[in-house]
Amino acid sequence: MSDEDSSMSQSEGDYEMNEEEESSENGWIQWFCSLEGHEFLAEVSEEFIHDSSNLYGFKSKIPNYSEALTQIISGSIPSEQDLQDEQFLELYQSCTDLYGMIHARFIQTPPGLAIMREKYLAGRFGSCSRVLCERHNVIPIGMSNDIRTSRVKVFCPRCQDVYYPKDRNVEMDGAYFGNSFPHILLQSYPDMYPLQDHNKYVPKISGFKVHNGRGLYAEKCETKYRTEIV
Repeated sequence: MSDEDSSMSQSEGDYEMNEEEESSENGWIQWFCSLEGHEFLAEVSEEFIHDSSNLYGFKSKIPNYSEALTQIISGSIPSEQDLQDEQFLELYQSCTDLYGMIHARFIQTPPGLAIMREKYLAGRFGSCSRVLCERHNVIPIGMSNDIRTSRVKVFCPRCQDVYYPKDRNVEMDGAYFGNSFPHILLQSYPDMYPLQDHNKYVPKISGFKVHNGRGLYAEKCETKYRTEIV
C-alpha cells in the first residue's frame, strides 16, 4: 500500500470515528431537550436512567414502556418521516412521557438540582409577570404529579405565587417537574431566596389608602347582596 493510500485510509477511519462520536454526543436525550419549547428541560444522565431503581413504578403508567425506554437509551434520533407516521407518534408520546417522569426524579438529585440552578440563575425559565416583582426569575412547577393533568406553570420565589409561562414552554406537561420542585431547589440552595422584600400593591386615591382595598361602593354592594340572600 502506498503512502497516499495509507493516508486516505487513515482519513476515512478518522472521519468514521468522528461521525460515531458526534452521533453518540447527539443522542435522543440531547435531541429532545434541544427541541423548541423544551428549554425548561435538563439533560438526564444515562447513568441515572440505567439505574432501574430510578424507574420504579413507571412501567404500569407508560404504554409501550420497554420500547420507549429502548428508544431513549439507544440514542437513535427520529427522522422527519418517522414523525409523520401515526404508529411511531404513539411510541414518541410514550418516550416523551417516560422521559418527563424520569426528568421529574432526576432534577431532585444533586446533579439535577445543580443543572436547574444554573438555568434559573441564567433566567432560562423566564421572569415573574407581576410588576412589583421587578422581573424576578421564576422556577418551573407542576400543579400535579400525574401526567396529562395540567400544563407546566412557573413559581416566583419573591411573591410566592404561580403563573403561566410567558413563552412556548406553556405546552409542556407540569408532571415533568412535579409540584415540589421549586421548594426543593430553594431549600437545597438557600442563597437563591430573594433578598428583596415582597412588595405589596396598596390601592390609593389622591394619595390616600383605599379602605380594605375595595372602596365604599364595593362594600355597599356586598352588604346589599348579603341582605337579599338572608
